[in-house]
Amino acid sequence: MAMTLITTNTSSDAASSDFTTGIDSTYKLYIFKFYDVNPATDDAQLTFQVNAVDAADYNETITSTFFEAYHNEDDSAAGLTYFGTYDQGQGTAFQQLTFKIGNAGDESAAGELFLFNPSNTTYVKHFYSRSNANSDGGSSSVESFAAGYFNITAAIDDVQFKMSSGNMDAVISMYGVG
Repeated sequence: MAMTLITTNTSSDAASSDFTTGIDSTYKLYIFKFYDVNPATDDAQLTFQVNAVDAADYNETITSTFFEAYHNEDDSAAGLTYFGTYDQGQGTAFQQLTFKIGNAGDESAAGELFLFNPSNTTYVKHFYSRSNANSDGGSSSVESFAAGYFNITAAIDDVQFKMSSGNMDAVISMYGVG
């Protein structure tokens, strides 16, 4: 299957990165690749949420899970951790995709989000994400994993990315696969 670049949003000190066109029945899989995500606020997380067709509040119902693998630069700690506080059980908040990202020049995040069959009107919409961030004052590499589903059968046509706090710099590209 071929990946087709649909659009790229380059944000500088922006509150959010919105994809409000291009998500339709053309593709059954959409992949969002994010690069150079740097928050204005230290230790902020990259999050996302969607809108069903004709909705405007980015508050669709999510069931999800979140875990991470980490390793400190000085080799003082490493591990695999489940974060139940970042899960949602029929929640409507923005879903966390990364762990805490530092806001220094040598701290940022990159990763990808897979959104499956968003135009289908019969089934729920599944997603998963994998990302890596330099966090904790630039002293840790943190690989984050988020997965779940939007518990709606309406089609999804908008996706918004934003930081848990403050603005961000980021490059986010949306691809269709099919």
